[in-house]
Amino acid sequence: MMHLSLDDIVGLTGGTLIRSGNTTVFKGMAALDEAGEDEVSFLGNEKYYQDFINTSAGVVLIPAGVPEYPEGAALIEVENPTLVFGEVIKHFVSSASAFSPGVHPTAYVAEGVSFDPDQVSVKAGAVIEHGVSIGDGTEIGCGVVIGAGVEIGENCLLHANCTVRERCVLKDQVVLQPGCVIGSDGYGYQLVDGRHEKIDQVGIVVLEKDVEIGANSTIDRARFGKTIIGEGCKIDNQVQIGHNVRMGKHCLIVSQVGISGSTQVGNYVTMAGQAGAAGHLKIGDKATLTGRTGAIKDLDGGVVYMGMPARPMREELKKQANLARLPKLIAEVKELKKKLAEE
Repeated sequence: MMHLSLDDIVGLTGGTLIRSGNTTVFKGMAALDEAGEDEVSFLGNEKYYQDFINTSAGVVLIPAGVPEYPEGAALIEVENPTLVFGEVIKHFVSSASAFSPGVHPTAYVAEGVSFDPDQVSVKAGAVIEHGVSIGDGTEIGCGVVIGAGVEIGENCLLHANCTVRERCVLKDQVVLQPGCVIGSDGYGYQLVDGRHEKIDQVGIVVLEKDVEIGANSTIDRARFGKTIIGEGCKIDNQVQIGHNVRMGKHCLIVSQVGISGSTQVGNYVTMAGQAGAAGHLKIGDKATLTGRTGAIKDLDGGVVYMGMPARPMREELKKQANLARLPKLIAEVKELKKKLAEE
């Protein structure tokens, strides 16, 4: 891992050095309550202010206007510590795991696969079927399986044990975390003579540029046509996206969300943990579904929704407040009935 001097960190972050500390060379990064004197940390949320005051970090990225400082730490003022700290992370991680092109001898690469072995990395145990094309700078992790005819763009990263089924398309800079499945069959059956007969799923999945799919998430191929995940979408772990879903750009889909088939999701939509959407719906741009919210009809954009079924948050909170009053109201009604019966 490459070490950084204090001057290196100032240059990397574009910040202003407020105070030098006891350490001048740094080898890694950590949270405020875990960092040592040779590590970099940041104050990105006032909830962690006490951790900041007590930190042993050698250098801390801070916002403007911090009233009190810890002893011994160098301090660099930046506009957005959380965002800038990401650049520090990238530096240490990239220096620790440099891209190494070539094909591992235990990997299987079929005839007719199009890629430059001097510009692509294929790790141990990967399987790449015929007709696949892979762009420069892409890394195929251990145990990854890529089906026939898949197209993968430049600078993609497929972590261990991913599966990308036949003919699916990954544009540039796509990241697949371990164990995710792209292009599994859509969940489609027809009841015929008392038996569930499988409906063929012959479409594909398209992941646009800069999409990231979390560990063990699954995106089903279209029945026909395309399931599309738009540019810049970030999908968390254990998410299920059904066949023929069309998702716009830069959406945030958090853990254990389920989106049923043929639903259209707009741009900049956020769906928090365990939220869900029924099939054949439209969710407008910049809508937010809070945790465990259930969409069972079309939702307008630009609104924060809550509850099951999904309602604008203000309406749902009012409903919950009224429900909380029910036990008291029931007790009052019983008391009134008792008094009336005694008269």
